[in-house]
Amino acid sequence: MELQQTLKDTVSVDGIGLHTGAKVSMKVKPADAGTGITFRRTDLPGKPEVKATLHNVVNCLHATTIGTKDFTISTIEHLMAAFSGLCIDNALVELDGPEVPAMDGSAAIFVFLFKDAGIQRQDRPRRFIEVTRKITVSENDKKVTFIPHDSFHVDFFIDFPHPVIKSQRFRAQINSRTFEKRIAKARTFGFLREVELLHQNGLALGASLDNAVVIGDHSVLNHDGLRFSDEFVRHKVLDIIGDLYLLGAPLKAKVIAEKSGHDLHCKAVRTLMENEAAWRYSVPGIETRAISGWQKNLAPAGAEVAI
Repeated sequence: MELQQTLKDTVSVDGIGLHTGAKVSMKVKPADAGTGITFRRTDLPGKPEVKATLHNVVNCLHATTIGTKDFTISTIEHLMAAFSGLCIDNALVELDGPEVPAMDGSAAIFVFLFKDAGIQRQDRPRRFIEVTRKITVSENDKKVTFIPHDSFHVDFFIDFPHPVIKSQRFRAQINSRTFEKRIAKARTFGFLREVELLHQNGLALGASLDNAVVIGDHSVLNHDGLRFSDEFVRHKVLDIIGDLYLLGAPLKAKVIAEKSGHDLHCKAVRTLMENEAAWRYSVPGIETRAISGWQKNLAPAGAEVAI
């Protein structure tokens, strides 16, 4: 039986937000079994909380942001990917600002800190979301497809009209080992020519060569170069792993993504959850179905769904 997990001890880290540029202190604390990933704003009156689930997503345009009508927490995807990649089901994240610290632009520091603190098994089995029917969500030339599979597998393709990136593809079964060794260190990236426009829109205010791969007209501007020859697509895999953890449970499916980003990831998660005939909760030896909160899909059993 695969049991839920949390941290053995509290993790503390300081940094700046990639988009806000604001300094922020973050603590990640152990949490009870069955409580999931919860974020708390310690800088606001009453220290309000919000769970990291699809219901609470408020924006996915340039980063994944959750919140309520009163407050938000942005750029949670790298931290969520670390939780997913290390099979951490339950944690309380405390922040004294509106954005998760960017660190080096990857999930590597979060992985290091979580492993250093230790990961604790809990007394409740993990509940998986198991895809039972193929679903495709597309938008122009972007696409995300869920296919039934007995584990979590990601196949991601990108294609940028730039000599440094071009076409890249990464495929792997995602588990703690592959995440730590092949995905966690991949950094977010951006084009130097887009920086001014991003700044005008209040974005990437904290971005630098210390927390992002910056791409000029013909080369990468970071002095240390790339961590992987295909670091760009590996970071996109990191992003989708974090966004898919908004399901509120680990996923059993093969996920094929083509040129997609946070916005389509969130739409794909929402489409999957709203099509209840396309998935089920599964626990070792037990299978249950979601019975509330989502509109049932009346498509015939075995049919594919394309959106």
